[in-house]
Amino acid sequence: MLPAELPTAMERTRLRLPEDLALEAWCRIGDQILAVSDSSAWWIGDWLVFGQRKYRDRYQRAMKETLLDYQTLRNYAWVARKFVPQRRREDLTFQHHMEVASLPEEQQDHWLDFAVRLKWSKTELRRQIKASTAPDDPPGRAEVSLNLRLEETRVKRWELAARRNSTSLTEWISTVLDGAA
Repeated sequence: MLPAELPTAMERTRLRLPEDLALEAWCRIGDQILAVSDSSAWWIGDWLVFGQRKYRDRYQRAMKETLLDYQTLRNYAWVARKFVPQRRREDLTFQHHMEVASLPEEQQDHWLDFAVRLKWSKTELRRQIKASTAPDDPPGRAEVSLNLRLEETRVKRWELAARRNSTSLTEWISTVLDGAA
């Protein structure tokens, strides 16, 4: 729910905002909308899991109530079942959790912890998982793992540079190091 002090008019298919809306207020509204949007997937999933215990025709009813298709509802319930509320990461989206839901629990936690710590997008999480499970690299390639202790401001500066270059932080660091060599 959007804070009452924000000057908006919410309708089912429209959000009306005043022309003189300050940037700070506009950002707060966006944060609230995104929080509700991401939360709704968890809520629907939990709602369906509850319905599974009580109602046989839960999916037919849910499709009618939500206007979502069967597969979407099944996905929400599947992810909700895979992650009890205590294991859900507040700092990550439902989509992050969906990316790792098919993995064993220990691996789910491993990847979600990395995503939180390194502030990975869902796409970067998917890319990192895929890279870790890729078949053997061609000859002449070696995997190197680095552990760096850096100031947070430095890491943020590097992440920003990587985003400006439309690349991951790992790729950006490799490019910079190649250029220095």
